Amino acid sequence: MEILIRDALASDLPAIHGLVRELAIYEKAESAFTATLAQYEKDFAKGVFQAKVAEAEGEVVGMVLFFMHYSTWKGKMLYLEDFVVKEVYRGKGIGALLFNAFLEEAKSRDCALVKWQVLDWNRPALDFYEKFGAVIEKEWWTGKIFFQF
Repeated sequence: MEILIRDALASDLPAIHGLVRELAIYEKAESAFTATLAQYEKDFAKGVFQAKVAEAEGEVVGMVLFFMHYSTWKGKMLYLEDFVVKEVYRGKGIGALLFNAFLEEAKSRDCALVKWQVLDWNRPALDFYEKFGAVIEKEWWTGKIFFQF
């Protein structure tokens, strides 16, 4: 099976939105997934985020969604918001191809680091990231404030 990793296009957004829903279901949090496809389209058009997709036989089967961020301690960083491969395509090396494409994107932007979050119970993801030499911090807690639209 040939896998093509490429920059996402606006026409890929329905597939990306579907993959994020799949991720939310996997993370047992589908009810928290409230962003609409229309929001994705608006924000993508404004450059709020970018993505890379993995395509197999003309179908988007995985993606990494990211945006620029800044560390006052280290400088520019690329933040990985979501990373998912369709369940039936997992274990075929697609995740490694996508993650490497994300890392190369960060290097091409002269980023000092990349950053993301991973759930403490997601052992397959933790094992995957550790193969890349990732440092998994356990000291920092995430703070959030949600706004109603």
